[in-house]
Amino acid sequence: MRYFEVRKPRIEIIPMIDIMLFLLVFFVMIALKMIPSSGLIGHLPTSTVTESLPPTKVTVEIHHDGTLMVDQQAMTLAALRAKLKEMSKGKTVVTIAGAATVSMQQLADVMDACRQSGISQIGLATRHAG
Repeated sequence: MRYFEVRKPRIEIIPMIDIMLFLLVFFVMIALKMIPSSGLIGHLPTSTVTESLPPTKVTVEIHHDGTLMVDQQAMTLAALRAKLKEMSKGKTVVTIAGAATVSMQQLADVMDACRQSGISQIGLATRHAG
């Protein structure tokens, strides 16, 4: 009689937990990629009059030693010009985040590179003095 005995079906839960954890990791990784480059320089200059800008397409970081970082990649001014020329076909907004010790000449060089690439919307990242 064991041949005709019907076993009660079970729902295996361990594979479902594996799939749910995989989906959780997948969505967390996608969410982290959607956040604009948040690795900005910690010592921004201060200003008493600041306004919030919409999320930018390109953030150029100028470190105190003069190196330029775009999307966590070090670049020269010529490479920055080339990258911005590729992007300037649409409406590109560039935010320049420089350390508080960056010279005006370094800032002017980056702004010139942006203007030569055809970008007219340039913002400077500062933190509120208060």
